[in-house]
Amino acid sequence: MSAKKQINMQELLLSKSKKIVDAAGCEALFLEDVYALKIAKECGCNVYDVYIDALKKGICPYRYFRNRETISIKEQLMLAESRVAVIGAGGLGGQVILLLARTGVGYLTVVDGDIFEETNLNRQALCNKNSLGKSKAKEALASVETVNPGIKVSAYPVKLNPSNASEMLAGSDVIVDALDNVSDRFVLEDACKKLGIPLIHGALAGFEGQVMTIFPDDTGLKNLYGNKKGSENGSRSSEDVLSVPAMTPCLVATLQTMEVLKIILKRGKIFKNAMLYVDLETGQMNEFVFEKHK
Repeated sequence: MSAKKQINMQELLLSKSKKIVDAAGCEALFLEDVYALKIAKECGCNVYDVYIDALKKGICPYRYFRNRETISIKEQLMLAESRVAVIGAGGLGGQVILLLARTGVGYLTVVDGDIFEETNLNRQALCNKNSLGKSKAKEALASVETVNPGIKVSAYPVKLNPSNASEMLAGSDVIVDALDNVSDRFVLEDACKKLGIPLIHGALAGFEGQVMTIFPDDTGLKNLYGNKKGSENGSRSSEDVLSVPAMTPCLVATLQTMEVLKIILKRGKIFKNAMLYVDLETGQMNEFVFEKHK
């Protein structure tokens, strides 16, 4: 963006933002989307750029008004400048993608080589009658555009493998495992460790789910699955055996998204070298801590 357009954007941001008193009684500047879209068009840039510049000036996009008492303007900017990759755009991934987009993570990478089918309608947030037969990754991009125009999305309608992982995942701050089989998870974990990027693992079956954050120096998935990287080849996964009702991916995806925020914002307790197990039917949530291997 030229210096002239940058100055023009600054002037437009100040003229189009408005003061609002929030629920805590604090006065703050907010920018409504209708003006963010107009500013982007006039300055020849993306809404993403408008949001970034606004947040840097202490102006909060109005869509994040309900975030302010929990996520500060400074933290909202940290999210806007962050890059998160979500591997899998199905039951878990679809929910994670929408949660990250609504929360304000500025750049999303979505990787999924699958297409939507009718059996996905019971639980996958991005699946509807109009998306059947279409690429999950591309539908994720289209859905995010309708939810939050201030988010940039790179969609890869391919299966993650050792040869393409680095190219798609490099530069990410956090990567989310929303896959449905153990062998692919090990491929993803290997790529994350080589790139030095933390991985948020999530898995589910029936009313049960698990979440664990894996940093490059952690033992990681071996704590859960041993060394059986190809144990599911030619066999049915736990999701196939126990099925997946809609509620379970919603909860597990929420927990994964919260792990992403905790890493980016550097706050809260992260499930590092620990696995959070949830059982919706019994209402139990238990943490299992693993010894750190030297």
